[in-house]
Amino acid sequence: MSRKPLLSSNPIIKISRRGAERLKSGHVWVYRSDIVSADGAGPGALISVQDDRGKPMGTALYSTASQIAVRMISSESVADLNTLLRKRIADAIAHRDRVVQNTDAYRVIFSEADFLPGLIVDRYNDLLSFQIVTQAMDAEPMRETVLAELTQKLNPTAIAERADPRVRELEQLAPRNSGLVWGEKSSTVVTMNGVKFHYEALEGQKTGAFLDQRENYAAAARYARGEVLDVFCYHGGFALHLASHCSSVSGVDSSRPALEIADKNATLNGREIEWIEANAFDLLRDYASSGKQYDTIVLDPPAFAKSKKNLDTAMRGYKELNLRALRMLRPGGTLITCSCSYHVSAADFLEVVADSARDVHRTIRLLENRTQAKDHPILLQVPETAYLKCLILSVSH
Repeated sequence: MSRKPLLSSNPIIKISRRGAERLKSGHVWVYRSDIVSADGAGPGALISVQDDRGKPMGTALYSTASQIAVRMISSESVADLNTLLRKRIADAIAHRDRVVQNTDAYRVIFSEADFLPGLIVDRYNDLLSFQIVTQAMDAEPMRETVLAELTQKLNPTAIAERADPRVRELEQLAPRNSGLVWGEKSSTVVTMNGVKFHYEALEGQKTGAFLDQRENYAAAARYARGEVLDVFCYHGGFALHLASHCSSVSGVDSSRPALEIADKNATLNGREIEWIEANAFDLLRDYASSGKQYDTIVLDPPAFAKSKKNLDTAMRGYKELNLRALRMLRPGGTLITCSCSYHVSAADFLEVVADSARDVHRTIRLLENRTQAKDHPILLQVPETAYLKCLILSVSH
């Protein structure tokens, strides 16, 4: 790739040799520990990055608060950030036009994976939901450009902002409340793979439904049969997709509000599903002890490892869940087991499931080894963009 001269009036940040090597490898982050000097760089500043010898490395967005101090946006000089921002938004939308099928609910912009660090945008039919997690994206000119482009290109009825107080505090951003920033409508009905779901823009986790599992829902339905237990069912994503293929479905979650929405979704689709409010670990222990059996079990827990220090605890959690589920599956049964913990690698997850099978003397055959939906793109040189694991397994005794 040819490089344009890096002539810029932006503040210059110098980084260590280790930081420069990270960028040369294709990653887009520089940690605060690798900053050599940052004279004149304020919160959210557009900066020029140089290595320890003064060699230009590109243009980035700067944070004075985050441990990820530098997020690269170009290997070249950027004179007009608004023009680049508009182009990146258009490119992200065009990518979804190519890869998204059978749904009106999908991720429109996925932060670094769409070269728009700190910005997440989801589409739910005629509504948009967004979240900002960096100083640069929260600057008023950036917000205005983002909202103007989304409104013009996607023509939503309304746009909601989901503000995460903890993230904003860590990034030293001014407090904001979640709420509508455009339009008045806050609820709609979306369709994924022919299954309908209620969507409330200002309720639920993150920016709403778990869109990253959408393609996995459809894949799981191809193998599921008989009696189904969907553990950590949330709003019923797996349960509702499996219901048309199976004789009975039970969904388990510890959140009563989530189960109430799941029940509304079942009614919306004309499905009879048993919803069970319970702690998943306790329920699986009791069910396994009492000899309950199923033909299909889904495990889709929340992230157990939010950081590396939680990794050992997370692995024990995955081991216990999978061990009990495998014990409860009838011969020829299907296990759909997931992890959304980035710090648990795909290899580690495969190993913990294999260990669980050995411990309960089951033989498992891998039918599909899946990841997040294509509207959540993965940059191979930025491993943090790949986080979701979904294994579909055939289990025999």
